[in-house]
Amino acid sequence: MSSLEAFILGVIEGLTEFLPVSSTGHLILVSHLLGVEQTETHKAFEVSIQLGSIMAVLFLYWKRFFEVQVMKRLVLAFIPTGILGFLLYKLIKSLFSPYVVVFMLIFGGVVLIVIEYYHKEKGYGIKQIEDVNYSRSFLLGVFQSLAMIPGTSRSGATIIGGLLLNLDRKTAAEFSFLLAVPTMFMATFYDIYKNHASFNLSDWNNLLIGFFTAFVFGMLAIKLLLRFVSTHNFIPFGMYRIFIGIVYLLVVLR
Repeated sequence: MSSLEAFILGVIEGLTEFLPVSSTGHLILVSHLLGVEQTETHKAFEVSIQLGSIMAVLFLYWKRFFEVQVMKRLVLAFIPTGILGFLLYKLIKSLFSPYVVVFMLIFGGVVLIVIEYYHKEKGYGIKQIEDVNYSRSFLLGVFQSLAMIPGTSRSGATIIGGLLLNLDRKTAAEFSFLLAVPTMFMATFYDIYKNHASFNLSDWNNLLIGFFTAFVFGMLAIKLLLRFVSTHNFIPFGMYRIFIGIVYLLVVLR
């Protein structure tokens, strides 16, 4: 993989990590388009550069993240993904395939649209993270764990869970941002630990390029998403997922 390809993937990661469109899915599809082979090292790269986007959350939300009441809820929400990610690591990696991604993009898009149509006239009672009780926090973590299947979208699964659990869109999005911090920190360090022996110098250089690029574009994506959800629903993202999935299936994977 060249430095330019690492930069492109960093841009894709930063722009898609916090949108309900699956950053991992986009990285797999773009890597496939670029002709980058899905080796174990590259899979580790795709997971690890997500840490750059997560650092954008800490940069923008560090005070919020370290509030005691918020941290309690994040710890509970992290438990399902932490346990399942450790137990199912090899199975998860085996699913890093364009075909799996395309199916989950389309399926997740349909689910997102259906949920939004069902909830479009509903008022949401929970408008800040401190009002999310512990049982809801844990359930949001269960929803997030579904996103271990590439193409599902970690933020998308958490946001859908939030809407179903009576969180308003902004609160669901912010919970998803903050929950990404412990989740992606652990996923990144575990992936690097499992694969560091196969990394050479150019791999580490590409990882740094992808990391810093994802950080910059991650901050941009967070601000744009919060501005968007203040006046819009998530249906456009569902339509985008279906469109990308169908186009990729018919044009690239045919």
